[in-house]
Amino acid sequence: MIHACGIDFGTSNSTAALHTTQGPRLLALEDGKVTLPSAVFFNLDEESLAFGRAALGEYLEGYEGRLMRAMKSLLGSSLMDNGTEIAGRMLSFRDLIGCFIGEVKQRAEAQAGHALDAVVMGRPVRFVDDDETADRYAEQTLADIVRGLGFGEVSFQFEPIAAAHDYEQRIDREELTLVVDIGGGTSDFSLVRLSPKRRDLEQRDADLLATAGVHVGGTDFDKRLSLAAVMPELGLGTVLKNGAAFPNSVFFQLATWHTINFAYARRGWRNLQELAPEVTDARRFERLLKVIRAQSAHHLAMRVEDTKIALSELPEVSLPLPEVEEGLSLPVARDAFASAIADEIAAVGDAAARTLQVAGVTPQQVDTLFFTGGASAVPALRAALAARFPSARAVEGDAYGSVGTGLAVVAGQRYG
Repeated sequence: MIHACGIDFGTSNSTAALHTTQGPRLLALEDGKVTLPSAVFFNLDEESLAFGRAALGEYLEGYEGRLMRAMKSLLGSSLMDNGTEIAGRMLSFRDLIGCFIGEVKQRAEAQAGHALDAVVMGRPVRFVDDDETADRYAEQTLADIVRGLGFGEVSFQFEPIAAAHDYEQRIDREELTLVVDIGGGTSDFSLVRLSPKRRDLEQRDADLLATAGVHVGGTDFDKRLSLAAVMPELGLGTVLKNGAAFPNSVFFQLATWHTINFAYARRGWRNLQELAPEVTDARRFERLLKVIRAQSAHHLAMRVEDTKIALSELPEVSLPLPEVEEGLSLPVARDAFASAIADEIAAVGDAAARTLQVAGVTPQQVDTLFFTGGASAVPALRAALAARFPSARAVEGDAYGSVGTGLAVVAGQRYG
């Protein structure tokens, strides 16, 4: 009986996997699918909880309630010790994350057919950039939450190293591989020497040359696209009658997955009402009020995310915004998206370069770029990394499953 599993608690999607005698196996967590979107919906109409696609579905159907996404981004942030109000009651973010991971555990156990009491959790190389204390605190917080769910043994593995374990299961020669894991909240890199002769060894310290990461990921791309294309339609960039800029904090809240609900707070609504006499663009201001009044910003965020994904295949996409104004639709060009995320792409590229600098390796020595993570398909990102590593071939991993599969391999090595 397998008593250990790997869990990839992701910003956008989560997976769980076991290492069986036939190899690692991702578990079906929702409707036969191995991914469970990292979303929780508190349905106030029916006084119930929904997770994953069901959570998104109930929100989109118009049930009264509160949708929470990108919960992982709270780890290591100053928000972690706070909470959110649900039907007049405060729910701590620790309990919120525990609620979701607990659901993953229950579904994994249902698929396994028995209890699971040991877990290898994936973690980004950096929960928090440039703050070692906060980074350690984030991991400890997650460990405490997971132990509280009934896991007697809890350990961690960097997500890109887990993805390397997955890739190593199917190579037939030694490779110097840079694992490029672009998730929803972080971009992580591991430079690893992989070989079919060593893939079953537990002790691989000598093969791991370096790791690096930066707290930039797909949700940051969503935010920048929203700020560039959507939020100006709600008033971002307009001025007040006294010549001052309209306060931009509400637009940043609405454009960021894990802070959207803060924009609905009563205090923020009062502040907007106080600003009303000073507004110069009444049409855009009324659009802003409409979105907040209807609490429809998650709809906008989903449309932005869909547009980002579509721009990986198409040079231009139409972004519909019926929640802002009936019939409103904006053309979004791939080049404009690339310009909006230029700073984030540069930060990701710099993190990749740091990985090699730590190892004392030149870009020409890298054989393979192994891509995983849901945001790894962004064309501007691919082009930037191809320019930095001109000699490396690109290999596609399972965008949402490579990390979870690799964590199961590690779980098998550590716990049997």
